[in-house]
Amino acid sequence: MSIQTSVQELANGVKMPWVGLGVFQAEAGNEVKRAVKSALEAGYRSIDTASFYRNEKSVGEAIEESDIPVEDLFITTKVWNDEQGFNETLEAFERSREKLGVDVIDLYLIHWPVPGKYKETWGALEKLYEEGKVRAIGVSNFTEEHLENVMKTAKITPMVNQVEFHPRLFQKELLEYCQNHNIQLEAWRPLGKGDLLGEEVVERIAEKHGKTPAQVLIRWSLENNVITIPKSVTPERIKSNAQVFDFSLDVEDLQAIDGMNENQRYGYHPDDFPYDKT
Repeated sequence: MSIQTSVQELANGVKMPWVGLGVFQAEAGNEVKRAVKSALEAGYRSIDTASFYRNEKSVGEAIEESDIPVEDLFITTKVWNDEQGFNETLEAFERSREKLGVDVIDLYLIHWPVPGKYKETWGALEKLYEEGKVRAIGVSNFTEEHLENVMKTAKITPMVNQVEFHPRLFQKELLEYCQNHNIQLEAWRPLGKGDLLGEEVVERIAEKHGKTPAQVLIRWSLENNVITIPKSVTPERIKSNAQVFDFSLDVEDLQAIDGMNENQRYGYHPDDFPYDKT
């Protein structure tokens, strides 16, 4: 197993890599292009961006300049809050597709559940999926309640839910809910803001396995059947973060890391996001 070959099958049969590169806060231009190229050279085949990140064009340029066929990649982007609504989402999708320079986007997500909008937005994603413009559709930052609301009227169940997920925010109930509904959970900010790397528990387990703390945290997500997209713009760290398929955590390791949970968020709770300011 390697980062290049390790994939999870989504509900519709599409294969999604277990580990991808997140590019949130990676600056458009040379910074994000260098990160994407470093990731592709290290074997990554999944890149996660969003219209809100304002770096889709640079991601697309990096992919075009690489020697890897776009059909061998898995590209995710997201519709931002002020782009939501049925027609607005269809227009936002076309802007993202043009910037990325691809005909088909592999995974398109609703970035946040904008009150009064996200169900209509989901209808637009279903249309894009039915037209073959996206290979898979999903959501981001949705709680069980949001998912329930979508599924009441949806023709298609979301295939992915990308949420904040790390040892300090081990969303076990949400994870179990998604698994029961065949929705793949995906973790953003899996390493926290870097502070989790210095935790004694994580350092001890890393030393035990001859791995870095970051590798242990990424592996912990995988052991919980959660896809993960660690963000880095440093080539050495990008390469290191990919080397998580040659070891596993034992029950004792998992219990120790699970015990770090404090229900602590680095980002907003979806119900508390300042939607009126976006």
